Amino acid sequence: MSFTAFDSIARERLPALLRAMPKAELHLHIEGSLEPELIFALAQRNGVALPYPSVEALRQAYAFTDLQSFLDIYYAGASVLLKEQDFFDMAWAYLQRAAADNVLHAEIFFDPQTHTARGVPFTTVIQGLEHACRRAHQELGISAKLILCFLRHLSEEEALATLDEALPHRHHFIGVGLDSSERGHPPEKFARVFAKARSAGLHVVAHAGEEGPPEYIRNALDVLKAERIDHGVRSVEDPLLLHRLAKDGVPLTVCPLSNVKLCVFKSLAEHNLPALLAAGLKATVNSDDPAYFGGYVNQNFVETFAALPQLGAREAYTLARNSFEASFADAGAKSHWINQLDLAFEEAAAAAQ
Repeated sequence: MSFTAFDSIARERLPALLRAMPKAELHLHIEGSLEPELIFALAQRNGVALPYPSVEALRQAYAFTDLQSFLDIYYAGASVLLKEQDFFDMAWAYLQRAAADNVLHAEIFFDPQTHTARGVPFTTVIQGLEHACRRAHQELGISAKLILCFLRHLSEEEALATLDEALPHRHHFIGVGLDSSERGHPPEKFARVFAKARSAGLHVVAHAGEEGPPEYIRNALDVLKAERIDHGVRSVEDPLLLHRLAKDGVPLTVCPLSNVKLCVFKSLAEHNLPALLAAGLKATVNSDDPAYFGGYVNQNFVETFAALPQLGAREAYTLARNSFEASFADAGAKSHWINQLDLAFEEAAAAAQ
């Protein structure tokens, strides 16, 4: 594709193009897609008492000051998930939204420890989620894969126990990740469990450089051998790290609306996504916890591009292409999706002539 052809696409046409273009989503916590309406429906179905009197009251509580203030509500919301059908319903709701946003491939994080700590069996969690992924492939034409995340505020021993419990279900998930409270929980805390996951042939990703320092990104790469960095926006504070990420083609799964909601940036207009792209990093756009942070992936694209006028059709194409290239899909699938992306942009450029 020639970038010069994209320059004919007028700025007012960008929102429609951003919505229509094929894309992958690589940073999505399935528990974070649990909308207040579904939380209340599942609470009623399962007889769970919630500390909020209504959907509106719960939504109003989504005024976060940092990551921890969000996590407190996030874990309360997850308390309604008890049965396999609950996990299916949650994932199916997300996958329908993803299909509407022209997501062709999703790599979905799930937090088993959030549920097993409440007495929900691991098999209940994985079977409900995997069933939704299978149905999405059959009925929606979406490729969807699962990535098991360890909660970094818990011990590595607990993470190792979770991995041992998960490995008999290895065929249902493609990798492991690291999420939850970043500050005070550096990547190296989980060196052994990630080594064990890699030896089992699993892909490895890790949250780093959201609230934590650039050093956390470096250690995620060097100690955990992370193949992708989730967030990574604080990499700009370390020029050597920035150069390394660009040179090695390490993907970053950036989540703009999340970054603003959790006060990593004061506004979208201050987001450093343009700087990451200008430095040659393989950045992508994702929704993180969309039910809590104000929008699914298309909303992230549209609002971010509206707030950052230096982002245009060239950057839209690059971000979408990066999402496919950074995925853990096979080469044939990536090529097929990128061909669809090329066609969408060729048609948009032709219509602009």
